[in-house]
Amino acid sequence: MVLKTTGTALLFLALTGAAGTALAGPAADSANQHFKAIGAGDIEQLARSYAGDAILQWVGGPLDGVYSGEARLRELWSKFTAAQGKLDVQVGNLQESANPKGATVTANVEFKGKAAIKVRYVLTYRDGRIVNEVWQIDPNLAVGY
Repeated sequence: MVLKTTGTALLFLALTGAAGTALAGPAADSANQHFKAIGAGDIEQLARSYAGDAILQWVGGPLDGVYSGEARLRELWSKFTAAQGKLDVQVGNLQESANPKGATVTANVEFKGKAAIKVRYVLTYRDGRIVNEVWQIDPNLAVGY
């Protein structure tokens, strides 16, 4: 099939999903950066991604609990990084919903290192920073990358 106009080509990409992540919004891009920072153990990058009063709900595993504020989040990610080391990151089914007040990103993420950790992720952004994060461990999660 030959497409003759740019408008038709864009419509074709939009209708078939062939555009992939090229159409991802800023929150989806930030989420991908967040996942990569977790894999790299980059505590400074992780800390910069949160609003001052951010809350992380960690559901399952040895770090299960609620963490809020910069100091607690740094402590959490320091413990996680010390225990896991560097991780390969695979992201699947990433979706962004946004409006002028903020954005929510959901994704299925697998972190692979000493062990494989499958996580159903929900991130809420306001003013470009994470205000709420849910890390739901799900060993049976289909990441689908």
